[in-house]
Amino acid sequence: MLNASKELLRLLSNGARGEAQSQGVRVRELILELERSSPADLATPGALELLEGVWELRWSSSSQPYLQAVPWLENLQILSPSRERALNLLRPPGGLAVLGGIAIEASIKLEHRTCNLGSTPQQRVQVQFQRGGWSGPQLGSTRLQLQRDVRQSFPAWLDITVLSQELRLCHGNAGTIFGLLRRPDLAVEAFLDS
Repeated sequence: MLNASKELLRLLSNGARGEAQSQGVRVRELILELERSSPADLATPGALELLEGVWELRWSSSSQPYLQAVPWLENLQILSPSRERALNLLRPPGGLAVLGGIAIEASIKLEHRTCNLGSTPQQRVQVQFQRGGWSGPQLGSTRLQLQRDVRQSFPAWLDITVLSQELRLCHGNAGTIFGLLRRPDLAVEAFLDS
């Protein structure tokens, strides 16, 4: 398990964003191994605090361009279970990040339940998308934004399968598998207003 975790972290953090996509078969094997050997349990003390943070998508099984890890975009997911809020943000990396990006705000709710087989806990985060559009820089106490309400016509969720200080693996409602790394250099408060 430790070797699988180290190898996956190396693949996801190695080089430019999107490099792990070329190693997709190996990444998927490592994800499945970690899901079997170290499943997440959000009911344990400290797990919700561990989930809270800014995460960067580094691998995805999706073919949708906005669900990919690519070198020219940061694909961030900001989770704040303590506030029941989340934000997905696509923005340019580096110094251009201050210009903002495409954001989708959501409310989230954690759901703990046991699967039909009786033993494996399901770590589901229900997602209700609320607003989306361009989210720009902060000017004083105001953030420049061009957003509109989102009408969500389908249930959305993330099943958290593996969670550590550095790594989060999850499955989306469309069956997509995601591999994300924590961004300790970014704070939730910088993205979610109080």
